[in-house]
Amino acid sequence: MRKISILVISVFLFFSCKQKSVVNPAFYYWKTDYQNKKAETAYLNQFKSKSLYVRIMDVDFNPDLQLPVPVSPIKFSDPLPEQTEIIPVVFIVNQVFDKIDTTQSIVMADRIAKFVAAKVKQAGKQSYHELQIDCDWTKGTRNRYFKFLEQLKDNRLLKGKTISVTLRLHQVKNIVSSGVPPVEKAILMCYNMGNLRKYGEQNSILDQHEMDIYLKDYLEQYPLPLDVALPIFEWAVVFRNSKYAGISKRIDKSRIEDKKLFKQRGNFILYDLLVDYPEAGLKKGDVVRWEQISPDDLLVTSKFLSRYLAPRDRNLVFYHLDTDLLKHFTNENLQKVIANF
Repeated sequence: MRKISILVISVFLFFSCKQKSVVNPAFYYWKTDYQNKKAETAYLNQFKSKSLYVRIMDVDFNPDLQLPVPVSPIKFSDPLPEQTEIIPVVFIVNQVFDKIDTTQSIVMADRIAKFVAAKVKQAGKQSYHELQIDCDWTKGTRNRYFKFLEQLKDNRLLKGKTISVTLRLHQVKNIVSSGVPPVEKAILMCYNMGNLRKYGEQNSILDQHEMDIYLKDYLEQYPLPLDVALPIFEWAVVFRNSKYAGISKRIDKSRIEDKKLFKQRGNFILYDLLVDYPEAGLKKGDVVRWEQISPDDLLVTSKFLSRYLAPRDRNLVFYHLDTDLLKHFTNENLQKVIANF
């Protein structure tokens, strides 16, 4: 009996050790000018972040040139910290793949590889080990997008480097129509999951109900290794006559709480604009939905994901590195989230 008990305990300990994962906290950097600000670098050090996911540029289709072109590429006013590796990220507008043929796709892959290599050097780095492609592909663009990923992998400048992609919730659930990208790994984007343009009280950044629908029965079986991206950002979604009018970058938390400008609807996240606000391009009567993420939101999300993600070492990437956003979260807040994985 004693031998059986020892055997059971040994098996339990073996599998417990086997399933233990190492989580590497990291951040996205999504601004167009990198400056090595002490406060932001302090966050990297605080969480022992080895890597920084840096948006290099967007790529969109130019109708005049009939070519995909770089949009708002980053500049590096300062080099990245010496101890921080760069993971370059290129966002490609999905419609690009509706416009280009195979030859243009090869050219785009080559230009992206060269552009990224040049920017990495501007960041003060001699090399990098991973390139991330951010594209919300659809059933219609899937084949051309996947072919492009293959062309990237074949590019001489990317030999030996990991190609990763971003993965939205609908692509996890609808795996038959969405397909599985031909890359080494993906990062699950756990934000922007609601209907941003729909008028009402919902928080489009993070929605637990949407996660249940799209992930609960599908995530564990997804065939690629997955990193995870979580939101720490906030924004003001504007509606005029109950119709979506955009996101205002001129409105922050202090503005939305200014009672001379806005009146909150009870305890809800909708705010009525009381006067014209020309600096933000808004008019009296416009409605702003103030969406933000709390530490509790992140805790609930991390607990949910930990139940359904296959155990493995992974990067946990917060979007994004900005002191104005991070001040809403204590070190303890984020450490609890990290520990859940």
